[in-house]
Amino acid sequence: MAVKYKDYYATLGVQRTATEQEIKSAYRKLARQFHPDTNQGDKSAEEKFKEIAEAYEVLKDPEKRKRYDMLGANWKAGADFNPPPDFSGFSFDFGGFGKSSPFSEFFDALFGQTFGPQGANPQGATGGPFARARAGDPAKGLDQEAEIELTVEELARGAARNIQVTKPGQGSKNLQVKIPAGVRPGSKVRVPGEAATGMPGGKPGDLYLRVKVKPHPTFMLEGDNIVSELKISPALAVVGGEVTVETLDGQVHINVPALSQTGRMLRLRERGLPKLKQSVRGDHMVRLKVDIPKQVDEQEKELYQQLLNLEKNKG
Repeated sequence: MAVKYKDYYATLGVQRTATEQEIKSAYRKLARQFHPDTNQGDKSAEEKFKEIAEAYEVLKDPEKRKRYDMLGANWKAGADFNPPPDFSGFSFDFGGFGKSSPFSEFFDALFGQTFGPQGANPQGATGGPFARARAGDPAKGLDQEAEIELTVEELARGAARNIQVTKPGQGSKNLQVKIPAGVRPGSKVRVPGEAATGMPGGKPGDLYLRVKVKPHPTFMLEGDNIVSELKISPALAVVGGEVTVETLDGQVHINVPALSQTGRMLRLRERGLPKLKQSVRGDHMVRLKVDIPKQVDEQEKELYQQLLNLEKNKG
């Protein structure tokens, strides 16, 4: 039985040499355009969405794509395709056509029809890696991304946030999301099933919240470490002494060694950010900066003058 050959590359509008990322990007763009939720009642858009989903199902999978590419470039879209009886690595069963397969006849012929009279093709069920394509497994909805801004304190302790999620054709709803302690700027928090719906009956996609950190007036981030700057007077820099430093855990006393220079780093161990799902933490690094006063009273000026005279006498 001849079936219509399908050019999956043409369906997605990519070259046969397209990278995995190019294929993924093309699929996402087309799926958004033809998704049933945004084209309600448009049968042609629904069919186009099915074609796009089928093409992506094959080309996203390296093994499926390899087997599909074995056909070569001798067939063109719309041409009849008669699979050879000894086409190695494939299972063919044409008896199941007319069932509720989510894929085309071409797909089922090439990768093993899974909808025989008993509900599964014996060949496709046991031979070949594509037997998992079954009726009742419509395409999952597209994943979506959104940005969430957290404070440094929320990165360290975790947070619960109320966000508003809008789904095409379903309106908006409020959702409480728990952010685990230890996430980092740029990382993504997965919220299962809260993105766009898939094909009718298909599972919705997942929502990914991309973490952005809100600028902090005192703390800077360097990996797992917190860095803050501590201004000290020239006298303290020379003589040394105890000072108070603000950390994620509150105020901590730290000793400034004598003769400290600007830029010297003092370490407060395990006062930084926690690692995700671990009990260990980074450090809090205190960068010293010798702060020259903008004005002094007469007594201070006299003492600085005495110090300057001592320095001249040394020379």
